Amino acid sequence: MNIQILQLIEGAKVASGITVIIDVFRAFSTACYAVDKGIKKIYPMGDIRQAYQLKEEHPDYLLVGERNEQKPEGFDFGNSPDQLINTPFPACTMIHTTSSGTQGIVNATNAEEILTGSFVNAGAIVRYIRAKNPATVSLVCMGYACEYPTDEDTLCAEFIKNELEGKNNDFAGMIATIKAGDGARFFDPDKQSWSPENDFRLCTQLNRFNFVLKVEKEGELVYLRPIEV
Repeated sequence: MNIQILQLIEGAKVASGITVIIDVFRAFSTACYAVDKGIKKIYPMGDIRQAYQLKEEHPDYLLVGERNEQKPEGFDFGNSPDQLINTPFPACTMIHTTSSGTQGIVNATNAEEILTGSFVNAGAIVRYIRAKNPATVSLVCMGYACEYPTDEDTLCAEFIKNELEGKNNDFAGMIATIKAGDGARFFDPDKQSWSPENDFRLCTQLNRFNFVLKVEKEGELVYLRPIEV
């Protein structure tokens, strides 16, 4: 099994085999928490205009996401698991658009199949890939707004790679590195309204969920399908 770690949009474009698009803070952690809360289908979108259009066509869908980390005008929720788990909602379908994670999905055009990736379901991702035993695995780290690599996404990729190769992981050490580096923004008092401290905790709960989110096609759209592993 050839396992490659790639970065940002360019990495997504060249990814092949089973491809895991990684966005720990916060897209693909948020997606897992949404499924756990009862969302049955998630439409990930790169273009925010397309997200608004789908919401207009289906007012009952939940519109979730961010631009510049904050909730865009007219959205039901920002890209925050803390917001989702603490607020009841009746919808069972979600539209999700973000600056990083969903951009990776739409650009991974050469992938054999696509999974989303985060620490919260890393174990399920490893089990899924082992069961498939593909020749190539691409772990794509989407970084901050697809602009530069981040600690959390790169370390999540390294965690998954080590697990697949039977190597030990120092998860506590990884979390300490993330908290002191790119995760420090979640502890900034001025950012708590859109990047609450609890999001850091929720996004770094290793193996909280036992499912993967696989990208499936539906006409011209794609959606995330949960698969228990």
